[in-house]
Amino acid sequence: MKPEITQKIAQTITRRDFLNGTQIAIGATALSPLLNACAPTPYEFALGTDYYPPAKTGLRGSHDGSWETMHARVNGQEWVTGQEWEPSKSTEHYDLVVVGGGISGLSAAYFYKQKNPDGRILILENHDDFGGHAKRNEFQVNGVTRIGYGGTESIDTPSHYTPEAIGLIKGIGIETEKFYDYYDQELYTSYGLGKAIFFDKETFGEDKLVTGYGKKPWSEFAAECPMSAQAKKDFIRVHTDKVDYIPGKSFDEKYAILAKTSYESYLRDYCKVDEAVINIYKRWGMSFWCVGIDEIPTTSIQSYDGGMPGVEHTLKRTGYRNDEPYIFHFPDGNASVARLIVRALIPEALPGSTMEDAVTARVSYNKLDIKGRALNIRLNSTVVHAVNSSDQKSVNITYVNHDKPYTVSAGKCVLACYNMAIPYLCPEMPKNQKQGLAYGVKVPLVYTKVLVPNWQAFVDLKTDFVYYTDGFFKQVELEYPVSLGDYKGPKKPEDPMVLHMCHVPWVPDAQGPRQWRIGRSKVLTTPFATFESHVKNQLDQALKSTGFDADKDISAVTVNRWPHGYAYSPDLLWEPDWQSESSKPWVIGRQPFGNIHIANSDAGAKADTNAAITQAHRAITEIFS
Repeated sequence: MKPEITQKIAQTITRRDFLNGTQIAIGATALSPLLNACAPTPYEFALGTDYYPPAKTGLRGSHDGSWETMHARVNGQEWVTGQEWEPSKSTEHYDLVVVGGGISGLSAAYFYKQKNPDGRILILENHDDFGGHAKRNEFQVNGVTRIGYGGTESIDTPSHYTPEAIGLIKGIGIETEKFYDYYDQELYTSYGLGKAIFFDKETFGEDKLVTGYGKKPWSEFAAECPMSAQAKKDFIRVHTDKVDYIPGKSFDEKYAILAKTSYESYLRDYCKVDEAVINIYKRWGMSFWCVGIDEIPTTSIQSYDGGMPGVEHTLKRTGYRNDEPYIFHFPDGNASVARLIVRALIPEALPGSTMEDAVTARVSYNKLDIKGRALNIRLNSTVVHAVNSSDQKSVNITYVNHDKPYTVSAGKCVLACYNMAIPYLCPEMPKNQKQGLAYGVKVPLVYTKVLVPNWQAFVDLKTDFVYYTDGFFKQVELEYPVSLGDYKGPKKPEDPMVLHMCHVPWVPDAQGPRQWRIGRSKVLTTPFATFESHVKNQLDQALKSTGFDADKDISAVTVNRWPHGYAYSPDLLWEPDWQSESSKPWVIGRQPFGNIHIANSDAGAKADTNAAITQAHRAITEIFS
């Protein structure tokens, strides 16, 4: 309920009770000042005790209400607040305002508080929840809570984290070595599960699910694939032959060649495989790079998904993920990282004291923003301007909360939001800095969570992951088998399961970031019913032989759409060779601008939590240097 509605109801009840109690006639005009003096004014940013976004299903991620204001700003809309651009006349003043309540923004507040424990900090977040892409999805089934990740999923390769990032991880109570006990690496293999491929009729002549990819002998798997005899022969060859496809050259020479050769070209021109084999892998890495293999350098392929065929004996594949398993995963992904940072900032918002109890503790959202407190997280608040004051001693910030504009001033401001939006927030920035910030086009993707009452169908098929050669969703897979504290993940096939399905708009005719701009519009304009329809169709395609019926066997669907998803990563074929670190656009873009500093994983051109935290630390270091 909106604060102004609550206030009107309270005033109505107070007026009625007052009249009934005194039984005298007093004119409304004479009464109003009395009521205003007696009734407390509700805090306009207060959240109710029943406010709990993780439990929402349907369209989440960049949900309706989170993106419209910024889009209006990009299209030229201005907001008048009635406040002059002077700190003394702003509605509030803080030492630091952080724009963006994702992991980078929360980390910036964490690092600032370390430097200045008594500093006043306000975090402004446009979504109805904190965490940014680290989003938590909760489901209820038969009295049991199941948790899924709606975005950032894992602490990937913690041994590779910067000292600043791993210091924060440890500082908020995360002990990554515990995941070796909490993550059941043997659960799915104990049931004999492995990958499967669903071949599409248009490309391969028939719709067919083939299980056992990587588990069956390659000849046996190939025999079941709907391909020609020659394609099957080539498929087996690139998986089994120990062949160097670029003989007579040194590793460095081969690396230089393959860094500029797409994996599609490598399979076709060096491995000489049938086109059907190429068609199998065209979209294999879509959930990681969000492009087809025609734009992925062959040098990148050997470090993805345990390695892809035909490369190992040419480049002599080295260790993958520093030889660390991909297990550093909370049930809600890195939403628990965000929750633990919030606990460090506002302890009363998340009860408990360990990484284990943070998983099942309920966030008290009504304690995130309290009038007069030194540190607040204000949700549903989209920043539309961040301007250095005329005396260059502070920053004046305009934001919109539930369609109403407000102003706040701060000694310093960290923009931990999408970097490509910053030129619209800071129109006075130099042109070259704006161009640097705009360079990093964010990548659209959708993480869809599907609650099913059990996963027996997958056990029957002996698969925990289905890759679709040409599906709307690139894959469906079982959730990561992790249990910690009071939260118990799936153990038996009859346990409820949260399935993960990933969609990336497939725009094969567009190249480079242009395809992501096209895809962004597609993601934002696709209705929930369309996502749901594809979920049902693709699950029925893969599982129908087991008796699975999507209309009956799906309990809930949450679609986490991210039109601006992954941070731009400069590891695809079109990226130029920059002459120096300082010449890279994202480095130019992240430079301080007066009292404004820039964070977010965008500023590191890397779509991971390590970059998000590290860039936050850099921004705060700039403030205190």
